[in-house]
Amino acid sequence: QVQLVESGGGLVQAGGSLRLSCAASGRTFSTAAMGWFRQAPGREREFVAVFSWSGGSTHYADSVKGRFTISRDNAKNTIYLQMNSLKPEDTALYYCAGSRLYSGSPHVSDYTYWGQGTQVTVSS
Repeated sequence: QVQLVESGGGLVQAGGSLRLSCAASGRTFSTAAMGWFRQAPGREREFVAVFSWSGGSTHYADSVKGRFTISRDNAKNTIYLQMNSLKPEDTALYYCAGSRLYSGSPHVSDYTYWGQGTQVTVSS
């Protein structure tokens, strides 16, 4: 079992920034990659970014490339999502997730562990 605790969401104006955090605990050695997904009301959960332990590689959805950065603090078992140049369309509930796959899959079905979600709201 792996527990994920998220924090850092809030309300910001368009063009502003936020940094989300996700602290992992429990059997963290069973998790090969950790990523971020988001879900807006009435829409399916979608991939945002992932950090794979294999080579420390990162991957991003096209919609956030150049604006968001995912990073990891090994000592704290924590990943972060730095969100810059935020747009109203970024408004969603953001989830931290863990996968047993080293490939850094963008598919929801490939992730086993999920956080509680943290709300990000961007005003125009």
